[in-house]
Amino acid sequence: MQFPENFTWGTATSSYQIEGGHDEGGKGPSIWDAFCEIPGRIAGGDDGKVACDHFHKFREDVALMASLGLRAYRFSISWPRILPTGRLDRGSMNEEGIRFYSKLIDTLLEHGIEPWVTLYHWDLPLALQTERDGWLNPEIADDFEAYARICFEAFGDRVKHWITLNEPWVVAILGYGQGVFAPGRTSTTEPYVAAHHLLRSHAKAVQCYRNEFAHQGGKIGITNNCDWREPLTDKPEDKDAAQRALEFYLGWFADPIFRSGDYPESMRERVGDRLPKFTEEESKALLGSSDFFGLNHYTTMFAAEASSDGKEGSVYGNGGISEDQDVDLSVDPEWPLTEFKWAVVPWGCRKLLGWIAERYGDPAIYITENGCAMDDQVSADGSVDDQDRLEFYRGYLEACHQAIGDGVHLKGYFAWSLMDNFEWASGYRFRFGLVHVDPKSLKRTPKKSAHWYSKVVRTNALGDE
Repeated sequence: MQFPENFTWGTATSSYQIEGGHDEGGKGPSIWDAFCEIPGRIAGGDDGKVACDHFHKFREDVALMASLGLRAYRFSISWPRILPTGRLDRGSMNEEGIRFYSKLIDTLLEHGIEPWVTLYHWDLPLALQTERDGWLNPEIADDFEAYARICFEAFGDRVKHWITLNEPWVVAILGYGQGVFAPGRTSTTEPYVAAHHLLRSHAKAVQCYRNEFAHQGGKIGITNNCDWREPLTDKPEDKDAAQRALEFYLGWFADPIFRSGDYPESMRERVGDRLPKFTEEESKALLGSSDFFGLNHYTTMFAAEASSDGKEGSVYGNGGISEDQDVDLSVDPEWPLTEFKWAVVPWGCRKLLGWIAERYGDPAIYITENGCAMDDQVSADGSVDDQDRLEFYRGYLEACHQAIGDGVHLKGYFAWSLMDNFEWASGYRFRFGLVHVDPKSLKRTPKKSAHWYSKVVRTNALGDE
């Protein structure tokens, strides 16, 4: 496989999952700090108070990245580390937090690693949730713009790739619909309201960057998550169901930005008045508000028209709210599964990339997350027999290469994750990292897959084999 010479190879993390230092350096509490205190919410009673201790060990972590040959690193900034209350009108910005990220960025650049910065990866300042209902409040768009402006001013001279939001689908569905992620709310209406204000917030931050910081010469976009939906059969109703599932999943957030300035028509028809409406000004601000298409992709499922036997949705969850989209999801029992029980289906990645290219006018696409949780077998000498993970990356990178051959403008790939970390409600049970981390001893051991990935990065980045 030969990838383009300027293809971006990197790895990714998020602040709450790795930083620790939850009450150090002037940081305020986040909704995840609070959520982890609720008994029964997190497997094993785990939390992110220490996590991978990146707050204290970031120089060591950057050295690990350099040893793997990484050319780019996607990380997120913790909003409450910059603004402890979430708002400038309730307190000043935290200079210690700004210094921390500034030192991290400088260290990355010293090692020849390009920083890709995500402004929001789910750790909302707790005060914004308790005092203003978080993403349910229309005013949060102004709060997010003010926070983004601080980051552009502080780091934009060195950061040339910005991502406003990571996976707003997860924030809306898991945080406000199913209640399994912070802030832990359950509703059939609130996910649509939260998603609406997430999109408005994205648009405001992008307008701010383009109007006030264009001289910095950077690019700004958004990252959405989506799994491929393959029709279960050739029946027209199953094909329609698969398309509808993708529209409720990815189209929900991508259509307003890359296609029409509004939600998919299938959502308007099925959700009705529960789906908010954009003003003409908001729609205009959203359309074209991303310089690239960020995609987090992990797995594939079959989609079929929902059965009429009285069942409520599907056992596998949904690509929006299952009752609204009327889609049943399933997997082939022959597909291999990760420890997260996600099916390994590389050809689904290729199909999804093609679907995005066709629907959204062939944008520049970056896979900003792709990876797998595997139960590694660590030997006494610290080496890891990591063949399943090797096979996963080999398969998905082959699918990416095939998509490029299909004409898809795939420009980069970020492996999830640099290190084993706090995996949200699952605690520390699953290992996604290229580097093994024991959260009790904070021992960092590069895996065999990390060395293999290092080889891929170094050769393909040069346009070789």
